[in-house]
Amino acid sequence: MPTDLGADFWGLVVATQANYYRVRLDPGSALPNGEGLDQTLLCTRRARLKKTNQQVMVGDRVRVEAIDWADGRGAIAEVSHRQSMLDRPPVANADQILLVFALAEPDLDPQQLGRFLVKAESTGVPVSLCLNKQDLVSTDTRRYWQEQLRQWGYPVTMMSLREEDTLNTLLPLLQSRTTIVSGPSGVGKSSLINWLIPQASLRTGTVSGKLGRGRHTTRHVELFELPGGGFLADTPGFNQPDLALTPLALGQCFPEIRLRLAKGDCQFNDCLHRDAPGCAVDSHWPRYDFYLTLLEEALAYQENRQRQRDPDAALKLRMGDQGQQQQEPRLQAKKYRRPSRRHQKQRLDYLRYDLDGSGDASDPQPSTEGWSEDES
Repeated sequence: MPTDLGADFWGLVVATQANYYRVRLDPGSALPNGEGLDQTLLCTRRARLKKTNQQVMVGDRVRVEAIDWADGRGAIAEVSHRQSMLDRPPVANADQILLVFALAEPDLDPQQLGRFLVKAESTGVPVSLCLNKQDLVSTDTRRYWQEQLRQWGYPVTMMSLREEDTLNTLLPLLQSRTTIVSGPSGVGKSSLINWLIPQASLRTGTVSGKLGRGRHTTRHVELFELPGGGFLADTPGFNQPDLALTPLALGQCFPEIRLRLAKGDCQFNDCLHRDAPGCAVDSHWPRYDFYLTLLEEALAYQENRQRQRDPDAALKLRMGDQGQQQQEPRLQAKKYRRPSRRHQKQRLDYLRYDLDGSGDASDPQPSTEGWSEDES
């Protein structure tokens, strides 16, 4: 027989898959009889959370009730307030984002790196950058990328999974924090976590020789506890993040622009930094062309948001497979729908009222709105 403890426990959601959640209970949780409680429970979500559209994410602090001690199961009844929330990857309460890229195999693409950095900056969570596989490139290449990224406003950690001394430089950055490890496929994210947390035993893959890109090995988000404290979140790799940003929000995702605005060099609060008089951002900025490309996407996104308010608009905007915005025809809503049970009951009540002879010509007639032509 299942044992319902009838008690509430707080814990951390460390993994989600389908409609189930792995919850790691807080240390010290115990049964009323003094026995210890298993640290990880398989949980579902209470129906009242579903009705209020309360989502449960990896990294959430949750209250678990109705625990089945025999089977190690529970039900999530409450989600605590979130300090931060990321949509892709879907993680709550992250302290920092660690972007991992490879210097080679696959080769480092500045455009792809730039899009990842802008996406990470848009979350408001602090961003750190790590370049893996330094053993595959020359010293000059390493210095080049260190200088480039310094100009972008990012200190970078160079490392190699074959050189343990370089990995040790990451440890102080990760301790006592919840870190989201993100980046393209094939750059070594899962291999890095396997080194830091051997018990994780994550799947790793090789880079496709034909496409020059990594193969996806991580399928869902999961938190792993570091031996010295803190958590790492391994996330599914993807090659182009979608950037759903307004033009004004885009400028705040570039450290170079933020630095210029902090100095008060720009005369306009709503400046788009596009050849405006008195603007501090000009063509001498190394990432200016890249910024203009993303600005066009942001303007198109803003226009589409305004168009979405018009139900008669013929086109809508969607994100393509490579992170590019594309226009496609909007599907028109059906004019006729199946009648609801409420409408059916109302019509029957009207008919019964008329058959009893108590109605007259002034009585309201049942509405045919929402009926198909063959049913009216």
